[in-house]
Amino acid sequence: MNLLQFRSLAEKIFADIRELTFDGVGVTRESFGKGESAAGDYLRDLALSEGLEVEADRAANLVFRRPGTKAASAVAWVGSHIDSVPQGGNYDGLAGVVAGLLCLIARQREGRSDPLPLETVAFRGEESAWFGKAYMGSSALLGKLSEADLALTQRATGATLAEYMEKAGADVAAVRAGEVLFDTARVKAYLEVHIEQGPVMVARELPLAVVSGIRGNIRHNHVVCLGDAQHSGVVPRWLRHDAMFAVADLIMRLDEHWRVLLERGTDLVVTAGVVNTDPAEHSISRIPGRVNFSIEARSKSTDTLEAFYQLMRAECTAISRERGVRFEFDRRLLSEPATMDDGICKVLSNACSQENIPFEVIPSGAGHDASLFANAGIPSGMLFVRNQNGSHNPQEAMEIDDFMLGVQVLSDALDELPQAKAVASSSAKDG
Repeated sequence: MNLLQFRSLAEKIFADIRELTFDGVGVTRESFGKGESAAGDYLRDLALSEGLEVEADRAANLVFRRPGTKAASAVAWVGSHIDSVPQGGNYDGLAGVVAGLLCLIARQREGRSDPLPLETVAFRGEESAWFGKAYMGSSALLGKLSEADLALTQRATGATLAEYMEKAGADVAAVRAGEVLFDTARVKAYLEVHIEQGPVMVARELPLAVVSGIRGNIRHNHVVCLGDAQHSGVVPRWLRHDAMFAVADLIMRLDEHWRVLLERGTDLVVTAGVVNTDPAEHSISRIPGRVNFSIEARSKSTDTLEAFYQLMRAECTAISRERGVRFEFDRRLLSEPATMDDGICKVLSNACSQENIPFEVIPSGAGHDASLFANAGIPSGMLFVRNQNGSHNPQEAMEIDDFMLGVQVLSDALDELPQAKAVASSSAKDG
């Protein structure tokens, strides 16, 4: 099946949704909010016009399928998210949903019968920018949203995640009870197409890459360092309780630990993405008495994440003692690392090779919904599409030719999945 013929439709979808959600700088599709809903409504209307069925699941995600598929006892899922960060790019998440939808449209137009039917899922609330929690739509499906998660507040309005989800149509009572909201045994494979959010593929001139695994992360969205605000000219260093110097000290110590761990071959990245004093009270002539910051570490190893976290807390204790400050932490958030299914990775790799597309197998430093399904025991795989200028910014620059190659490989892989699973099952029985 040749999917390259759908290039003009793909271009139209991306352009239309960008126009719907353009904020004057980039696109803003807030989780469970207006922009995300606008994108979902557009995709719903498109799917219905192509003769597909669309329903909102109990977590308010959108599920697209061909008529009659809902009764199937076994399906493959292709999914990604439709929200964005504030003033973000147009392809992060959306590309994966469009890829799955194009595969569905092609199969519907051809009227073919698939041994493993396809359903495409548009997840809501993947970005942590809005509530400080990632993977909200997929976590809700898997019974992984806690009461504390549902109480998180939206960055601009202060309304809770539970309120937003309920307004979007989710079964919040079931989510709160931790119910798994779909038949996990029915989903035999989960695949996700996504733009690469770093520079590796551009540097190596690779249009596509197969993802081997996804880093997990451990983070605090809000940490406060409390010292003593005084006049900058009258307090000597030995009597100061300077919150800014304490936070700077912490960041530099963590950077040194990070450097040493990297030299030992440890997989780790560390970020303090938010650091600020209170604009209502800070001054050039005032020793900062309060500094707010965030801290995050990512790794393919849960043990590394935990060890580095404990190291960070130990340094906070030492700095508190040395500088006469104290650190206050909000709730610790953890997203587990994930390994993609070897069999699906081979299917995706073979599909790239058969299409004569240069590719490599690489890990993902960013998190994705695929990690939740992999860790839930559903065989999962990811395909990256080359993208310039990184992600989470308006300059995302995925080339449509690269994207269509990704759609073709995805379609080829979906055709091969039933055969691959049959071979794997036969080998397991023989063993």
